[in-house]
Amino acid sequence: MLKEIGTQLKTSFLFMGIFTLLTGLLYPSLVTLLGQALFPRQAAGSLIQMKGKTLGSSLIGQPFTDPKYFWGRPSATSPTGYNAGASGGSNWGPTNQALLDAVKARVEALRKADPGNQAPIPMDLVTASGSGLDPQISPAAAQYQAGRVAKARRLPLAQVENLIAQNTQGRWLGFIGDPGVNVLGLNLALDSLDPAGR
Repeated sequence: MLKEIGTQLKTSFLFMGIFTLLTGLLYPSLVTLLGQALFPRQAAGSLIQMKGKTLGSSLIGQPFTDPKYFWGRPSATSPTGYNAGASGGSNWGPTNQALLDAVKARVEALRKADPGNQAPIPMDLVTASGSGLDPQISPAAAQYQAGRVAKARRLPLAQVENLIAQNTQGRWLGFIGDPGVNVLGLNLALDSLDPAGR
């Protein structure tokens, strides 16, 4: 009986050691090396760099509040917005008073920033996502802000709308997901078009 238990324990520890080596060391190392070799930019975090300076990641939103920039989707991460270490939503339901108050305040801020704009405000400009890190907004959300940005930068509206079109990413494989506009990429395109506007 004791001999059988000892054999089973040895076999168990042997398999635990083998699978720890395989799944805890070899497999992650192989996937990391393949990722770095085949997709170096993505494996490094899809960082956006300019003149040797890292400006952000194309995968994580940033808080833009200046009227001359496009604003991203609100973030519910804490203690600060777009905190990748605390990714998550607020978990507020549609009837939660805190959510209703937050949406109302965001609507007021958008109306105050562009008082002449009476167009309906796209939902993604006033509600946070489940991750709180969305780097993209809908083309409608970018279009809603185009007039404010054009005015703040003293650019023709058509030029700003053209930049939105150039920075709109279509559906993946032509039918999966929705079109989106990467806010950081669009704002960098604006700065390159109008360096004095920074």
